[in-house]
Amino acid sequence: MDSQELQRLKNKYDIIGNDPALNRALETAVAIAPTNLTVLITGESGTGKENLPKIIHQNSLRKNGKYLAVNCGAIPSGTINAELFGHEKGAFTGAVAERKGYFEEADGGTLFLDEIGELPKDTQAMLLRVLQDGEFLKVGSSKVEKTDVRVVAATNLNLLHAVSTGKFREDLFYRLNAIQINMPSLRERKDDIYLLFRKFTSDFSEKYGMRKVSLTHEAIAMLRDYRWPGNIRQLKHTAESITALESTKITSRDDRIEIDSATLAKYIPKDSPNAIPALVSAPQGGMSSDDKQMIVKALLDLKQEVDRLKSIVGEGQLKAVEPQLQEPEEVEWQEPEPERPLSIQEIEKENIAKALEKFGGNRKLAAEALGISERTLYRRLKNE
Repeated sequence: MDSQELQRLKNKYDIIGNDPALNRALETAVAIAPTNLTVLITGESGTGKENLPKIIHQNSLRKNGKYLAVNCGAIPSGTINAELFGHEKGAFTGAVAERKGYFEEADGGTLFLDEIGELPKDTQAMLLRVLQDGEFLKVGSSKVEKTDVRVVAATNLNLLHAVSTGKFREDLFYRLNAIQINMPSLRERKDDIYLLFRKFTSDFSEKYGMRKVSLTHEAIAMLRDYRWPGNIRQLKHTAESITALESTKITSRDDRIEIDSATLAKYIPKDSPNAIPALVSAPQGGMSSDDKQMIVKALLDLKQEVDRLKSIVGEGQLKAVEPQLQEPEEVEWQEPEPERPLSIQEIEKENIAKALEKFGGNRKLAAEALGISERTLYRRLKNE
């Protein structure tokens, strides 16, 4: 694809960014779209994996057929077979009528199976059969049904690791992995972070008639340096929260507000300097050497501390021990000598209070500004 075609594709699907890894993922999706190959999309949660199946479907020979998206992780294991493959009347309690499953509904089209790694083992066997032969059985039926569906799957797990631990079928993995496309994390797209931030704040300010938010150079650097574990989804929520709580209605004099690093810091969760990084899943190809060294060092430090305390207890000196808590290093944007960083719950409570004050106690407007439902706002106020 040339640069103009690539930009038109991004505009159509509202994709922001110029990172080479992102561009490769989009170009690969378009290139393999006309085929019937099964596609496996990998990447962390919140990276925008859901855009690729739509691109593949719309650029395929099946574009006039149905496109259905299914979140496998959101369906209880006891009902997922019926959801995917349908069921006969009376197959189980509550099955008052025959029902088509997603594979039957999407016949001739494309089926996107998100969070494929969450499928139970028996469902994996049924999925393997339909991928190989186009055949399936409805729950409660012995009649073989046929379907012609292209499957695009996605996961934020390391399926090879799941295969090695017996949680995912090896034959199904290789059947799904005909083509693999990886969506890069936000921390791998540092040059795209501020572009996305500006897009999200601009959309939010236009929707509610508020001044647009821009950042100082120091704040942009802080935004880029944060690790964004929730990726684009987290960045979008942060940008909207800042706009809702720091911006004001547009006036004739000024339609823009600039946020400095001290203000931005209130909306970015603070990581504990002594925390060991938690891996949701082992990265492709195994854990990096840096991660291994960090974990080993933390375990050694913990062992040394336990040995020290054991020796103190053995000498009867426990009462004389003074706490040896390491003070976190002071960051330039922190207020002088804070007692402790705010927890996520405290930040949320403070944001709710600001929103209610901003909108004169109107809970409906406050909930809209915070990006949550009015019911959720009532529940969180009740729990305070």
